[in-house]
Amino acid sequence: MVKMKVLMVGTLAVFLTCGALAGDITGKVSFEGAPPKSARLKMNADPVCMKAHKETVFGEEVVVNSNGTLRNVLVFVKDGLRGKKFDAPATRVEFDQEGCVYKPHVLGIQTGQELLVKNSDPTLHNVHSLSKENPQFNVAQPKKGMTLTKKFEKPETFKVKCEVHTWMGAYIGVFAHPFYAVTGDDGTFDLKKLPAGDYTIEAWHEKYGSQTMTVKVGATGAVAADFKFTAK
Repeated sequence: MVKMKVLMVGTLAVFLTCGALAGDITGKVSFEGAPPKSARLKMNADPVCMKAHKETVFGEEVVVNSNGTLRNVLVFVKDGLRGKKFDAPATRVEFDQEGCVYKPHVLGIQTGQELLVKNSDPTLHNVHSLSKENPQFNVAQPKKGMTLTKKFEKPETFKVKCEVHTWMGAYIGVFAHPFYAVTGDDGTFDLKKLPAGDYTIEAWHEKYGSQTMTVKVGATGAVAADFKFTAK
């Protein structure tokens, strides 16, 4: 008889065979070469958007941090979890429209988890998903404080845009597991408490595409997995 034990992964209870503990994958996403100049967002079509910013606002398509790393890279387990199922977290993921930009620019969410879409601006926005595996939605939010909730049942990464303000765009990655992260202002990521085993992880960026790497996770501790994207 195989003994079982329960390991808590955030709000999830994952059943593992006795002795098969969990390890982490940690790393950073660096950038090599001269980054392209960020486009200035021209918000003069809406006085509310103009008034929301005292300084010039730039697009987030490519954001290279001061330490030479790349922001807004979605890193996730692509393969190695077959046969394992994970309950959706009870917590919501927030997706805001503030200052006539989407916040965050890239986010991850688990299948079945609730996405809360907010309009924090006193102007009309709409949220149009360009999803292919999940049903698309195109919903107007004309007033400040309006919200809507959505759930996704199939994994995919898709763009979201605003039909009213053409400069607004963001990306949502949907996963059937909790092992994903988005790089921030230090370019690092951490995939915590993976069951011991061999995995393929992917780093996805909206402009520079995808890279994959095979990683072996031990029963304890962390394994490093660094990616590098190069300027085109």
